[in-house]
Amino acid sequence: MKKGISILLIFIMMFALLTACTKNTEPQQNEEVEIRIAGLTGPTTMGLVQLLDQADQGKTTNKYAFSLHGSADEVTPKLIQGELDMAAIPANLASVLYNNTEGKVKLLAVNTLGVLYIVEKGDTVSSMEDLKGKTIYCTGKGSVPEYALRYLLNENGINPDNDVALEWKSEPAEVVALLSQADSGVAMLPQPYVTVAKSKVQNLRIAINLNNEWEKLDNGSLMITGVIVVRSDFAAKYPEQIKNFLDDYKKSIEYINLNIEEGAALVEKYNIVNAAVAKEAIPYCNITYMDGTDMKTAMEGYLNVLYEQNPKSVGGKLPGEDFYYKE
Repeated sequence: MKKGISILLIFIMMFALLTACTKNTEPQQNEEVEIRIAGLTGPTTMGLVQLLDQADQGKTTNKYAFSLHGSADEVTPKLIQGELDMAAIPANLASVLYNNTEGKVKLLAVNTLGVLYIVEKGDTVSSMEDLKGKTIYCTGKGSVPEYALRYLLNENGINPDNDVALEWKSEPAEVVALLSQADSGVAMLPQPYVTVAKSKVQNLRIAINLNNEWEKLDNGSLMITGVIVVRSDFAAKYPEQIKNFLDDYKKSIEYINLNIEEGAALVEKYNIVNAAVAKEAIPYCNITYMDGTDMKTAMEGYLNVLYEQNPKSVGGKLPGEDFYYKE
């Protein structure tokens, strides 16, 4: 009799344990969870600010803990180690993380298209063809800005090694200093540095919008600067919370594009960049929202371009189907 009771108790305990394990791995539909989200200083985080402001007022379904960082190197370890749930990061870095972690990161949405511009102190450049024979001051050697510029030059029949002189500097401030001291010059800069440069360099103007030049190629891809990613295990456990986040995120991006002055004030509130710069830069930052099939198509095309330039730029190989989040 005692032996039978003991066996029954063992079965009950085993069932309880299995049930508990199952509950831990099943999607949590109604559980309240604070989403830990990180952003980088610049356009890739600007689209978040209205969502964060609404959350601070208790007007969002989810709760958020937001942190701002100056470098992606500060964000990626925290994301991989589970200290963050989501992050707004450069588009190619999302692919690198996916490959380096064997799929532990998923792409949720595209948040920023191209932010690179050709600027000129002078009035000789109005098209890609006009760059032939020019010296172009640039930043971002060995990374996405270089790959993007080389790609666009090649696609417009300009050999980046022979037809132009690309002079690489370590940071935008060096480029601004050079243009300030010269009577004329051409440079490639990202927003919001373009806005900063225009305030410091007399007669500096935007000559070419490289995002527009990419779109003109009409090859199925887009120039993508920033995205938002999520840990795969978090996505599997909290699909309802992610749905709520994406709904709020889309509204937040729409808000900043339609309410530039108010949006700029929020950009400053969350220490991304000061309001005066943000107000001038937002219309040129191509802040957008793209998810689902549109996101997948655009991102696949963009990553393929980078892969052809340098496979290391996307983590050595193109990401698999499970890289793209599906509701």
